Amino acid sequence: MIKFWDYLREYRSIRPKILKSIDKVFYSGKLIFGNQLKKFEKDFCEINDVEYGIGVKSGTDALHIALKSLNIQMGDEVITVSNTAIPTISAIKSVGAVPKFVDVASDLLIDVNKIEKVINSKTKVIIPVHLFGQVCNMDFINNIAKKYDLKVIEDVAQSCGAKYKGKNAGSIGHIGCYSFYPTKILGTYGDGGFVATNDRKIYEKMHRIRFYGIETLNPKNKWYKKYYSNEHGTNSRLDEVQASILNIKLKHMKDSINKRRSIAKRYLNELKDTNINLPLVNRQNRHVFHIFAVKHIKRDEIIKKMKSKKIYLNIHYPCPIHKMKAYKGLICDDCDCLPYTEKFSKEIFSLPIHPYLKYDEVSSIIKNLKKIISKF
Repeated sequence: MIKFWDYLREYRSIRPKILKSIDKVFYSGKLIFGNQLKKFEKDFCEINDVEYGIGVKSGTDALHIALKSLNIQMGDEVITVSNTAIPTISAIKSVGAVPKFVDVASDLLIDVNKIEKVINSKTKVIIPVHLFGQVCNMDFINNIAKKYDLKVIEDVAQSCGAKYKGKNAGSIGHIGCYSFYPTKILGTYGDGGFVATNDRKIYEKMHRIRFYGIETLNPKNKWYKKYYSNEHGTNSRLDEVQASILNIKLKHMKDSINKRRSIAKRYLNELKDTNINLPLVNRQNRHVFHIFAVKHIKRDEIIKKMKSKKIYLNIHYPCPIHKMKAYKGLICDDCDCLPYTEKFSKEIFSLPIHPYLKYDEVSSIIKNLKKIISKF
């Protein structure tokens, strides 16, 4: 059986380090806001070439805190895509803002040529989603943002370690938001997220928001480290246990990405002469392949037949956000302004790709997939 994802292989390989690190945390007497988190925040910022950053409870919280740190509120509009994970949109709605959807291009990323058409006086932020491990056209997006005085929040949940023209994903806009959900490029064994910025004022604000609005950063504040809320905040803490795990896995991230890229290279080379639509890799990007997403009109049949061979594929994402009951009101029912988003949602599916996938398993996936799609 070839699972789509399997964390146990990784865990077995680093188990002694993980157990030793967790044991150290427990004996430290500090389970929240301790040295493990401080170390991780420092090292993660250095690796991603950003000045400031905070560990938070989840990638969803990262987006929520980013929006609050920019004072986004009721009635403000935020431009993003419908072809994304639910958290991108739930974070926008949670601060009272309105998501405004832009269609995707053939690379499954936001179609930058359509962004300007939806900008109006209520528009405050653009959230480009660096989907599947590839960075959006950030030069184009930043130029639009500058023209209309908008902020840019990068959704880096699926693209930690990716690069655009040599720049790290998450370091190019005003704020970068990461997820450490277990399946991610850098995943913990629970949940976690990160918010990064090069703006000191934004950093100070999101630092307070993370912990009920309490000031624990600036000693000049008369309420410094006192139980006093300076502004409405939340509870979003990356605990010491998860931070300690991330400190270990951070050392392996570069190697993990290289393994993903190696598997992706095999898929791209050995499936290129089939009738399956392979991922478009933009030349200015360093794709990290969190997901290896392909397209085929016979998707459901392919998945079923592969499952009969005990090879498990997945779909990211079967239903665009604007088609879900919770968010249908964001766009009119008979609207056709997101044609590619809707078309691709019926065709897209994902092949297994993770650092502990074995060479012969990749061979089996390719062999069986080629055999199945050759009959269509």
